[in-house]
Amino acid sequence: MTDLAAGLPQPRYRLVIFDWDGTLMDSEARIVDCLQAASVATGMGELPAHAARDIIGLGLPEAMERLFPGATAEQCDALVEAYKAHFVAVDTTPLDFFPGVEAGIQRLRRHPEQLLAVATGKSRRGLDRMFKAHDCGDWFHASRTADVTLSKPHPRMLEELLVELNVEAHEALMVGDTEYDLEMARALGMHSVGVDYGVHSVPRLESCAPQRIVSHFDELMEWLCVAG
Repeated sequence: MTDLAAGLPQPRYRLVIFDWDGTLMDSEARIVDCLQAASVATGMGELPAHAARDIIGLGLPEAMERLFPGATAEQCDALVEAYKAHFVAVDTTPLDFFPGVEAGIQRLRRHPEQLLAVATGKSRRGLDRMFKAHDCGDWFHASRTADVTLSKPHPRMLEELLVELNVEAHEALMVGDTEYDLEMARALGMHSVGVDYGVHSVPRLESCAPQRIVSHFDELMEWLCVAG
């Protein structure tokens, strides 16, 4: 242990994998606005906000297929492109980390053996844009996005992160705000923590048997960093 980490509580897990939207980043309003705008722009009509919130966390193609089950492949492609265009060029809803996230991540990074990763339904381009905007790409040792592997709730992105970082499932924790995140972890026998300040309700999170559910990122950090 380095002098920097000396005296700090030891984290519970070698690897902590975070979902992005709704877990680290307070982006729900912007995502919902962009999904609704894409629906109108492509002639699919008004999209209820509750329906838009429900699919946050899935890859965009999977989200559109779930939101518009009768849509053709061409319509789904148009919806995806309209969403991307609105998110990047039109919607200016501010995006920021949830309270406690920046300090909490830096607290974990002080441990030289602590590994951190992101598993998100965003595209690689979208996640890299967030990394650049918030100067936080170097916080994480690895990341997976839905356009380069299988979308949640399939556990493929977690499997790939474990292999890349040479970590066993029992040494890792998945943190997320949706059942899609927690279902991925459960499929691998990986521990998980749900955050209830995101998009899915506590009962939905509880149905996936997480280790615990927290209401603030600080609460997660206090549980993660235990004396050792």
